[in-house]
Amino acid sequence: MIILKSKSEIKLMEEAGKIVAGAHEAVRKAIAPGITTEELDRIAEDYIQSRGATPAFKGYMGYPASICASINEQVVHGIPGPVALKEGDIVSVDIGAFFNGYCGDAAKTHPVGKVSPDALRLIETAKEAFFSGLEFAREGYRLSDISHAIQVYVEGRGYSVVKVLVGHGIGQAMHEEPQIPNYGPPGRGPRLREGMTLAIEPMINAGAHEVATLHDGWTVVTRDGSLSAHYEHTIVITQGQPLILTQEG
Repeated sequence: MIILKSKSEIKLMEEAGKIVAGAHEAVRKAIAPGITTEELDRIAEDYIQSRGATPAFKGYMGYPASICASINEQVVHGIPGPVALKEGDIVSVDIGAFFNGYCGDAAKTHPVGKVSPDALRLIETAKEAFFSGLEFAREGYRLSDISHAIQVYVEGRGYSVVKVLVGHGIGQAMHEEPQIPNYGPPGRGPRLREGMTLAIEPMINAGAHEVATLHDGWTVVTRDGSLSAHYEHTIVITQGQPLILTQEG
């Protein structure tokens, strides 16, 4: 069942979203060669808690950290640790927070120092794929119109879409109905309605779409070792343009 949110609930999600956005900005400023992902995790957790919120990921199904930090060929769910980022790496950071019972969730991929033009193009494509999907996040469209737009943009740029991982509804739980694939034909699934809150999140690979999960049970990597990028925001369907809830300003 897809839960439509009231205006008061959306205001609470907006507050959670602002906290997530602030945590992302704090992490972005700290990303540089030599910093460890566990230091980034501490920065995000401290920021979230300083705003009276709770990290959404920590303890979720046993996950041990407050952020996911996925480096290079790691697609999602990289566990922060003592590994230091290196010049030329890219790192995907996923952050969620609960505030007054409601969740915000967003992810961004960052360059570490000077990176290759190919890596920058991949990062930019993941971001632009999100905004391609967002064009269809409006009343009257169907859910898969978002999915289709993402796939067309990504594959048009020569990349592949990860198919076994999806976006999701969000609200009082981090993962609600519906699931939102990043591929598929248009015109399928439920019609979008005002009050739907969704986490749209393209996950794209420079190589093939196949992925594998490492022995830690969390970290998802590209099977062919190619770079991967991730971009996500929590949004709400309105009577007009969709509203991004996890964006600063």
